[in-house]
Amino acid sequence: MLPQDRLAQITQRFEFLEAQLNAGAEPARIAQISREYAELKPVVTQIAEWRAATDALAEARAMLADPEMRELAQDELERLEGEMPEREQALRIALLPRDAADAKPAILEIRPGTGGDEAALFAGNLLAMYRRHAEQQGWTFQILELAETELGGIKEVTARIEGEGVFARLKYESGVHRVQRVPETESGGRIHTSAATVAVLPEAAEDVDVDIPATDIRIDTMRASGAGGQHVNTTDSAVRITHLPTGIVVTSSEKSQHQNRANAMAVLRARLYDMQRQKADAERAADRKAQVGSGDRSERIRTYNFPQGRMTDHRINLTLYALDRIMAGDLSEIIDALTSHDQAARLAAQE
Repeated sequence: MLPQDRLAQITQRFEFLEAQLNAGAEPARIAQISREYAELKPVVTQIAEWRAATDALAEARAMLADPEMRELAQDELERLEGEMPEREQALRIALLPRDAADAKPAILEIRPGTGGDEAALFAGNLLAMYRRHAEQQGWTFQILELAETELGGIKEVTARIEGEGVFARLKYESGVHRVQRVPETESGGRIHTSAATVAVLPEAAEDVDVDIPATDIRIDTMRASGAGGQHVNTTDSAVRITHLPTGIVVTSSEKSQHQNRANAMAVLRARLYDMQRQKADAERAADRKAQVGSGDRSERIRTYNFPQGRMTDHRINLTLYALDRIMAGDLSEIIDALTSHDQAARLAAQE
């Protein structure tokens, strides 16, 4: 049974927020009210559709008592009863507790794993894939730190992605991504296996999600330089921030020292916020590896097999023979499947 009291409370809260907006709430509260209103709107829409279907079902059942309307009522009853399970499921999903970080921008980190130069090249492929996906979604994609290899691969990259529902959509990407293909440098045509790690972290709001006392950090400035001596900055503009309690080190080497400090602090806050979230998740679930999107950096989540043109997500046993499309940034089918799997698991946990 659906929780009628909770449905009523949500609807009443939504109507209250709507009245506040229409009445012209205080400017300081407008943003907060608008945010909560936007979050509740799709839930209230599902509630209204479910209630309308429930009322229509009751009317059709009542019409069965009228001999002249019985045949029409029977047809309507069968149609409505067939639709109700799907409507109830949609409403249950809408009622699932939201991840507080879902609406936040994301910090994307990619590093090569096993495989040497080929792993670094694959890390570059993943960066291009996520950048293209961001463009397709209308998100902004900003490189915060990039270290390249001489062959054009990536030693390490950190990017910031902002837009509607960014973290909600990308949070399932964290883990080890494995590639199977013939490297360009392989003359014998042998297939090599290498890997890269991806971490997607929710960006923490300054002084809200994570408090970092000034005494907990050491800030060093240094001369910035790019791959192969290019883009050398002759001033000491690069910034390295060390978080003393955890030993986390973050660097940023753009042209502006002020911007570098802001970028590095944003990445540091995201990493500390992610640590807090993972600790809380571990306390709520003893076996986090059973959850899609657990964020376990050591878990192999996906294989990209270039000779066969396929991608396999090992968490949900999904295989797609559309590797070209996926590497071009079309990740929607994968992300939708992972989201549905996660929702099903959370619904099952409530029963």
